[in-house]
Amino acid sequence: MTGPAPAAADDDGRGRSRLRWLALALAALAIFSSYYESDVIGPISALLFQQRHWSHQLIGALTGDMSLPNIPLSLLNGYLIYRFGAAQVTLWAALIGFVGAVLTAVGEPYQLMWVGRLVFGVSEGAIFISLVAGVAQWFSRRDVALAIALFLSLARVGSASVDLSTKFAKPLYDAGWQPPLVLGAVIAGVGVVAAVLFLIIDSKRTGAATTEAGPKFQWSDLWSFDWSYWYILGVHVLYAAVFFPFRQTFAIMYLQHAKHLTNEAAGPVNSGVFVTAVCMTAFFGWLADRVGHRALMLVAGTLLLPITFVVLGATDLSPWFSTALMGVSWALVPAVIWPSTTFLVSPRRLGTALGMIAMVQNFGLWASNRAAGWIADVAQASDTNPAGYDSMLWYFGLLSLTALGSALLLWRREVGPHGHGLELVDVGRRAAAAAA
Repeated sequence: MTGPAPAAADDDGRGRSRLRWLALALAALAIFSSYYESDVIGPISALLFQQRHWSHQLIGALTGDMSLPNIPLSLLNGYLIYRFGAAQVTLWAALIGFVGAVLTAVGEPYQLMWVGRLVFGVSEGAIFISLVAGVAQWFSRRDVALAIALFLSLARVGSASVDLSTKFAKPLYDAGWQPPLVLGAVIAGVGVVAAVLFLIIDSKRTGAATTEAGPKFQWSDLWSFDWSYWYILGVHVLYAAVFFPFRQTFAIMYLQHAKHLTNEAAGPVNSGVFVTAVCMTAFFGWLADRVGHRALMLVAGTLLLPITFVVLGATDLSPWFSTALMGVSWALVPAVIWPSTTFLVSPRRLGTALGMIAMVQNFGLWASNRAAGWIADVAQASDTNPAGYDSMLWYFGLLSLTALGSALLLWRREVGPHGHGLELVDVGRRAAAAAA
């Protein structure tokens, strides 16, 4: 691959500003709010099934169809970051997300809640990309993996908190399906405040007024990435198509119906995935920076995913075992995959690369949520027929094996002559020579 080499680490002052840690904290608070609202349907899924008599497909659509707007918009988000800057796009996205959260909380009729989730989906797709780009602009290449890992760790607190809310906000769940959604809308409002402060802080960043505000979007770049990029895109898409539909939408209902846990108990079990990620994501990011072997780490993290479903569906072990396995996987894979993706392309192509990943990933999330709900409905899965969930677990297990296959292909290429240095400790020097 050929093209302009990335700038040398720290040649623009990144990594020296004391404000970078405050910017990181505000970015984490903004994404915390987004993650909380994104996962808000999972803890009330059984309530919607019982109180509103909605099918698995209808419930799955509330999470899966959030991804629909981002199939066409993901590439546009990359351009908007380039044109207006990551911090500005973050604020716009947070405001849109708040509107979607309010409509979701109103929730009557089903169509209004569905529209609310669709509107929130516009925000969810834009805010993650903009904040990853924004954080990367504050830190040097030497420290960006650790910074993004810390960002992701703090973001996981949002996902853990919404699951733990079945316990700490139990009176809201006892009152029905709607009060927990109102809490989600309030937290989305906190995200707007964080986005405003992030924009103010970002205006003080060296070079913030230049085109460095975001990587340039180029349609032609879509066809110029090499196989390593497409393999890592496959891991992004397939891994997400397993993890998010299961843990966001169906896991808590599954734990109630198949493992006979109460909603108050199922939420904390599911939250263990995210608590584990909070504790370990930064460690894996630090480890990748210090020892390399990033592609091999992705193989190890992805391998844990099919093992999780075997433990969950084929053994009588406590659900906490599968929670721990998936939690380690969820800590390892995102901590390595996002910075690794930035090493595979040059800065001017990063917006296009991330936008392409987001576009295909959102299609996968929509399709996988729909497919899993349809499979559960066909099998007539319910609290009186827990065996009906077996087919859904098979679906997720087999899909996770395809993610593992893509990770193996990436590792095989990266240890060969066409690698980009993902297996090396000093990836920055190799990436500067080989990225395009």
